[in-house]
Amino acid sequence: MNEPTLIQIIGAALFGIAVLHTFSTKFFERLAHRQPRHAGIWHLLGEVEIVFGFWAMVLVLFMFATSGRAAATAYLESRNYTEPMFVFVIMVIAGTRPILQAAGALVRLMARWMPLPRGMAMYFLVLAFVPLLGSFITEPAAMTLAALMLRDTLLSQQVSGRLKYVTVGVLFVNISIGGTLTPFAAPPVLMVAAKWNWDIWFMLANFGWKAAIAVVINAAVAMLVFRRELAHMGNMPKGQGAGVPLPVVAVHLAFLAGVVVFAHHIVLFMGLFLFFLGFTAAYQRHQSPLILREALLVAFFLAGLVVLGGQQQWWLQPLLLGMDANAVFFGATALTAITDNAALTYLGSLVEGLTPEFQTALVAGAVTGGGLTVIANAPNPAGVSILKEKFTDGAIHPLGLLAAALPPTLVAVVAFRLL
Repeated sequence: MNEPTLIQIIGAALFGIAVLHTFSTKFFERLAHRQPRHAGIWHLLGEVEIVFGFWAMVLVLFMFATSGRAAATAYLESRNYTEPMFVFVIMVIAGTRPILQAAGALVRLMARWMPLPRGMAMYFLVLAFVPLLGSFITEPAAMTLAALMLRDTLLSQQVSGRLKYVTVGVLFVNISIGGTLTPFAAPPVLMVAAKWNWDIWFMLANFGWKAAIAVVINAAVAMLVFRRELAHMGNMPKGQGAGVPLPVVAVHLAFLAGVVVFAHHIVLFMGLFLFFLGFTAAYQRHQSPLILREALLVAFFLAGLVVLGGQQQWWLQPLLLGMDANAVFFGATALTAITDNAALTYLGSLVEGLTPEFQTALVAGAVTGGGLTVIANAPNPAGVSILKEKFTDGAIHPLGLLAAALPPTLVAVVAFRLL
C-alpha cells in the first residue's frame, strides 16, 4: 500500500472530527441556551446537517492553502454530487401535500383492514409498509414520507422520550434494509448492482425476503411494546387543508416517478424538478409550503460527506479487503456507523475478483448497520431534519439513536446471517 499523502491524512483526521461532531450536536444546542450572546454560532454548530459540510469546507480551505487553487478545484469537480442533488429533489416532491395525502389515504385504507386498533395499525404500517415501499419509490422518498407522517400523527401530541427514540431507531433500520427488494432504491445497493449484475430477482432471493421479515418483526415489536401510547395516531392529521383533487395528485406522482426513473441523470431529474416547481406555483392553493430548507440542509450534509469521504479510500479499502466473508459482514455493519454505507460498497465495487459470497456479505453488512447513526445511510439526515423539532432541545441525541437502533439492527443481523 502506498504511503498516504498529507491531504489524505488531514482528510482522515477531519473525517474523524466530523464524526465526533455529529455525536456532540446536543452539547452545542445547550451552549446556545446558556450563552445567548453567541447563540448564533452554537446553533449553527448544533445543526447535524451542517457538520460534514462545515468540515469539508475546512478540508477544501486546507487544499487551497497547500496544493493551490487548481488542485483544490480539480478535486471538488472530480466528486459525484448526483446523490445529494437527487435526495434534495426527492425530499421536496415526496414532502408535498398531494403526495402525503395520497400516502396517508393508502395507509389508512390498509389499517382499516387490519385486525388491530387504528392507532396500532397505523404505527405498524408507517414503520413496515412505508420502508418496504422504499424499494420502489427509493429510500429517501420513503424516509421523507414516513418521517412527515410520524411528525403529523404520532408526534403531534406529547409522547414519552423512549417511544420517540425507539420509533426513530426502528424507522432508520427498516428504511435501510427495506430498500433491498430492488437493485435501484437503496444507495449501497445502487453503487454495486450494475457492476456485479444484480437484478431484481437476485435482490429478492438474497436480500428482499430476509429484509421483509426483519422489517415486519421490528415494527411489530415496537408496536406491541408501546401499544398504550398509540391510540391518537389513528386520528386524521390536523392542518392539512382541503383535499387535493385527483388530477393534481396524479401529476405529483408522475413527477415523483420521473425523478426515480432518471435518478442517475442529474440534468434530467433537475429539469423535471424545475417543471415541478412551476406546477406547484400554478396550483399553489393545493400545496403546503415546500420543505426546501430541510432538503437543502440534507443535500449540504451529503455533499460534505462526498467531499470528505473521497479522502478515506486509503485506509478503508485495505481494512475491508483484510476480512473474509463472515468478518466483512460484521465489519461493514460496524464501519457503516462511522461512514456512509454507500461509500463502503462503492469501495468494494472498485476491487476485482471478489467472490459472490464476499460481495453479498459486504452489502448485507452495509445495509444492516444503516440505522445506527445519522451518517450511516443517506436518507437518515432527511429523517433527522424532519423529526428533530419534536425532541428535547430540538435535537436527536446520537447516543440515544444508537441505543434505540441496536435491537432492530440485531434482528437484521439474524435475518441476513441465519435465514
